[in-house]
Amino acid sequence: MNQNYIITKPWSIVEEGFEKDRVKSSESLFSLGNGAMGQRANFEETYTGPSFQGSYIAGVYYPDKTRVGWWKNGYPEYFAKVLNAPNWIGIDVLVNGTPLDLNTCKKVADFCRVLNMKEGWYKRSFVATLPDDTELRVEVIRLLSLKRENLGVICYEVTPLNKDVKLDFVPYLDSGITNEDSNWDDKFWETTSVTADGAKAFIEAYTMKTQFRTCTFMHNSLWSEGDLISIDPVVAQEPLKVSHTYTQEVTKGETLRLVKLGGYSSDRNHAADQLVQAASAVLDEAITAGWEDLLEEQRVAWEEVWSMSDITIDGDVKAQQAIRYNIFQLNQTYNGSDSRLNIGPKGFTGEKYGGSTYWDTEAYCIPFYMATKDQHVARNLLE
Repeated sequence: MNQNYIITKPWSIVEEGFEKDRVKSSESLFSLGNGAMGQRANFEETYTGPSFQGSYIAGVYYPDKTRVGWWKNGYPEYFAKVLNAPNWIGIDVLVNGTPLDLNTCKKVADFCRVLNMKEGWYKRSFVATLPDDTELRVEVIRLLSLKRENLGVICYEVTPLNKDVKLDFVPYLDSGITNEDSNWDDKFWETTSVTADGAKAFIEAYTMKTQFRTCTFMHNSLWSEGDLISIDPVVAQEPLKVSHTYTQEVTKGETLRLVKLGGYSSDRNHAADQLVQAASAVLDEAITAGWEDLLEEQRVAWEEVWSMSDITIDGDVKAQQAIRYNIFQLNQTYNGSDSRLNIGPKGFTGEKYGGSTYWDTEAYCIPFYMATKDQHVARNLLE
């Protein structure tokens, strides 16, 4: 689709105004990655309009049987597909029992997305008028940590503007996911364990055929006006899903914040029977750091990246934005720490081309990494 709705800024990708026919396009444009995992810019809360849910773990794939309308010489019988991984970002929001859903709101005003390429985070904000005329201001910031490759963080804030409300935050993990780019609608994942431990929760699953074992995890904390609210969540467990419910009476003008830590551990880097323990350790370290320090840590990490890789263009802001977006996506997709990984044509923005690697890597990407990283990074990419 035409993407001229993106506002020209030297360090940011910006969208203003909510248009339903732009949602799927923006989910790609505002996607995040840290080399080890990636996430399309799906809404955290319920959205019943057209959307393309996508969470990806680098190096985890499935051999999808080829489906073509004619036979091609040399065409493979199986095609290794990047997999839509279990969803860790979900946060249902209920206002006086009514789901927040931008597809069914009476009005969505002041809608804005910002992908801050300089500091490595994505923000979405809007004012929503619900069917019962309740007005809310929502601001959400998301990042995938460069320093903690298994960790993603979401800071989700809701402020009622015209009345007091009862607010439910329901963060969840869900392994009942499908791939949009599937040839035969195969079942890609088998869930083996759904567990909860206080404010933490875990889903263990493995990929069919390739047997990659993973643990999707989360930890949630509720805050009001900067203070931690010491309440335990109500836990609900299903065969493919686990959720925490936090219920709070919120006065008009008061801001309620949910901080959700999440991500993946896998047997690519940990023993298969230690994935929950590895995930829990990641969470413990992130809990100790806290939201503000994790955000600052991300800013410092990206400052280091840009100090070696920025290109400045005077007199053409659109070109400046474009070149930085390309540099940003290259660094999100591959950072050179793992020689088993490579660069898919779409990065972590979606499933097209199955995430496979093409000759573009050697022709176009290697020179970039040779110029902006240590030599081992380019060497790892070749390996």
